[in-house]
This record gives sequence, C-alpha cells and structure tokens, in this order.
Amino acid sequence: MSTDSDSGSNGEMEKINVRVPQTLLSQIDEVWEQRGYANKSEFIRDALRDAVNPPAQLSEEALKHLAESREQREREETVSHDDVKDRLGLDD
Repeated sequence: MSTDSDSGSNGEMEKINVRVPQTLLSQIDEVWEQRGYANKSEFIRDALRDAVNPPAQLSEEALKHLAESREQREREETVSHDDVKDRLGLDD
C-alpha cells in the first residue's frame, strides 16, 4: 500500500492505494451511486469510518420491542400523542 498526501477542504487527506478483488470492486461500482454518494472514494471513506467506529447496534430486546410496536401499529392498536393528551385532559 502506498500513500500520497493531498490537502482537502476538510483538512489533510492521505491518498492510499488498496488492492481489492474484482468481484468486490464490481459490487462497490453497483451500489455507491445508488446510495447517494458523490463518488466511489466518498463511499469507501464512509465504509472505513464504520469499520473504525461501528454504528451503535440495538440489543435483541430492543429489536423485539420494535417488532411488537410495528405489529401493534399494523393492527391499529396504537394512539397518537395528541389522543393521549386529550384522553388524560392534558394541555401543552
């Protein structure tokens, strides 16, 4: 891997050369633009950030509660915030 310094608008940037299998590169080429990235480099930088600082993941319990909430909403068993305030006689 080689590096090359370049000054970017967000501070100092380092250019690196990385070898990836052709199949992975093909997958990257298929998705970077679909996901709204301006270019392939931006997509790869974001992936590297996620590898260094993985996004928070929900616990199994939280995922279970979310699934239950979705099911309740689909069965129309939920009420809005305004409905709850009205039922309890609360003002803003």
